[in-house]
Amino acid sequence: MSKTILKVNNNGSLRVEGDFEIVDKDGNAYDLGGRDVISLCRCGLSANKPFCDGSHRNHFEHDAVAFALPPKKV
Repeated sequence: MSKTILKVNNNGSLRVEGDFEIVDKDGNAYDLGGRDVISLCRCGLSANKPFCDGSHRNHFEHDAVAFALPPKKV
């Protein structure tokens, strides 16, 4: 099994790559048609949510730069 990678794209989607499953609020799996790479909408403009359809172009700005979260609360 390959490691799942989520890539935060500049000004766009979340790219998901590897062995993964996406389920709805009731736990029902989306039929991904055999894909092992998909893009998820971050902007809220996609007509195909939760998947990206490119609607964010020229309407969504985010510079995707990694940072450390604060320590987990115990």
